[in-house]
Amino acid sequence: MPFFRTAADIVRHLESLGLFHVDMGLARMRRALAALTLSHFPGVVVQVLGTNGKGSTAAFLASLALAHGCRTGLYTSPHFVSPAERIRLGLPSCGVFAPWPIHRWLKAANDVMDVAPDLTYFEFLTVLALLVFRREGVELVVMEAGLGGRHDATTAVYADCLCFSPIAMDHRDVLGPTLQDIARDKAGAIRASVPVCMAPQFPLAAAALTEAVREWKAELVTATPVAADVPLGLFGPHQRINAGLALAAWDRLAPLLGKNRGDSSAESRGLARAFLPGRLQRVPGSSQYPPMLLDGAHNPHGMSALVAALQAADIHPAGVVYACLRDKDWQPALRLLRRHVGQVPFFVVPLHNPRAARPEDIAAVLDSPPLATTVEMLHGDGCLSPALVRARALPRAGEENPLLMTGSLYLLSEFFALYPRHLSPEGQAQGEVTDFPGGKE
Repeated sequence: MPFFRTAADIVRHLESLGLFHVDMGLARMRRALAALTLSHFPGVVVQVLGTNGKGSTAAFLASLALAHGCRTGLYTSPHFVSPAERIRLGLPSCGVFAPWPIHRWLKAANDVMDVAPDLTYFEFLTVLALLVFRREGVELVVMEAGLGGRHDATTAVYADCLCFSPIAMDHRDVLGPTLQDIARDKAGAIRASVPVCMAPQFPLAAAALTEAVREWKAELVTATPVAADVPLGLFGPHQRINAGLALAAWDRLAPLLGKNRGDSSAESRGLARAFLPGRLQRVPGSSQYPPMLLDGAHNPHGMSALVAALQAADIHPAGVVYACLRDKDWQPALRLLRRHVGQVPFFVVPLHNPRAARPEDIAAVLDSPPLATTVEMLHGDGCLSPALVRARALPRAGEENPLLMTGSLYLLSEFFALYPRHLSPEGQAQGEVTDFPGGKE
């Protein structure tokens, strides 16, 4: 009898596992992958690690592969509304990525449960993604690591190339209290003499990566930013280094895929079409909400990138919607944001998340607490809070001076739950992959 009979059964199982439950170690993953003969994926795999920019780097790299004609699988986290967002498939025939809908997960999900019923939330989805990608004949899998590197579930599968976006302070309670501890854990993902591409790093992080590369006798490639005149699908000066990191990896991966790494037309298309929601994403105003700018900056490094992007684009937010998780390094990030935006109103949203920082603690950090108002994201009728709708009337509010929503991807998820159409770029597929044949095994 199958463990799952409906898509709802799968969702209930995931919820029972706990989104934030972490059980370090790769033993369960290795057993599951071995049982499904997935320890060495039949196509090409690249693992993307780091602290800030790994999701964007993964999106750029997947878009590059798709533009070069590769059937591509993209595995990222977290999701905003549905776990289906984590497993995306791209076909050269349509040129876009779309989530693999949960109602098509049933066979693969039951196959995973048959061999490994003890996997955690992230482990289950990682194995499921690899199984789906194999069955759909994916040529290149781009896997974004979840937490750390040495014990991350994505480290259990062989990778043909590793990418390291900038490493900064994050997850100190799990990875260690210092940048050196965090960098060494992430560098622990290096496990073979395959190319290692890295963005420019803080010295301690660079030293940890260099040491691991030397130990494994791997090739180390330091990426350079793409030129300022190259159009990118993701916006902000910091995205130029993420795009450069993706290009450095593609240069190593293209020969493995039988592709021409000097195809400048395909490279241009790939970089220009990359999309990842919630990364300096502009949302035009409507009758339901003011013009908004959505960004998931949640630590000082990410907030510095956001502030630099605002300055470069001459954007002056009319107000800020803010929430954060208390286990992030949010206080210096918030102070940096406050110094930049000045005396504009802050709307502090209480997240429905056990890790959320308290609104009163956030307000206490702001220089002018009277300017901070606690508001719910949702009104009782399931619409956006009236306080946020009225933000359209803030001084200077408009398309060039949007309401900035930032501090946590989990804050953005509440907005996307109300308006899921913004999870996809205009003109792209809006939700489901319908043209994959399925069941190739």
